[in-house]
Amino acid sequence: MFDKRNRDDDRGQVGIGTLIVFIAMVLVAAIAAGVLINTAGFLQSGAEETGQQSSDQVTNRLQEVSAVGQIQNGAVDRVNITVKKAPGANNIDLSTTTLQFVHSSGSTDMTYDQNGPDADTFNVTTIQDEGGESIVAGSPVLNDPADRARIELDTSAIVGDGNAGDGLSEGDTATIQINTQSGGTTEVRLVVPETLSGSSAVTL
Repeated sequence: MFDKRNRDDDRGQVGIGTLIVFIAMVLVAAIAAGVLINTAGFLQSGAEETGQQSSDQVTNRLQEVSAVGQIQNGAVDRVNITVKKAPGANNIDLSTTTLQFVHSSGSTDMTYDQNGPDADTFNVTTIQDEGGESIVAGSPVLNDPADRARIELDTSAIVGDGNAGDGLSEGDTATIQINTQSGGTTEVRLVVPETLSGSSAVTL
């Protein structure tokens, strides 16, 4: 009888120990599951943000409509680039847009200044503003597919000293990269005709 009683006690102790181990495993599994869920949520959020930024870089960009050079003293001293927002793009604030002007004389990074243009700034004027509100002085925003804005560059100051006759010469080429705030890039290539004689403006 004593032997049987001892065996029953042993079984009870083993059962309690198993229950404790089981509860501990459940708690550990619950904690691990919570960590995995939080990590998965964080990774999903990061992936969505990265995907949105990548999409913005592709879609939120400008599209060149035309580029015209004004001629003074045998050189293109002013360049006017007409732009619109690309298909599918969101609102684009031109005041936060940057330009990189690359010429044989060097490279110049340019920012918006409503009092420009000069050697390292550009100005923006309205050509067409659907609704009459989106493009205003100091805050030029393209928010409609029909909006058109003119980016004005002083090439006489960018590639020269701003004196008469400075600017892009006959046969010159230059490349302008327009970068919007979201990272969308538009490349505009300027090619000056071989002769400027008798013209006051040319298409580049």
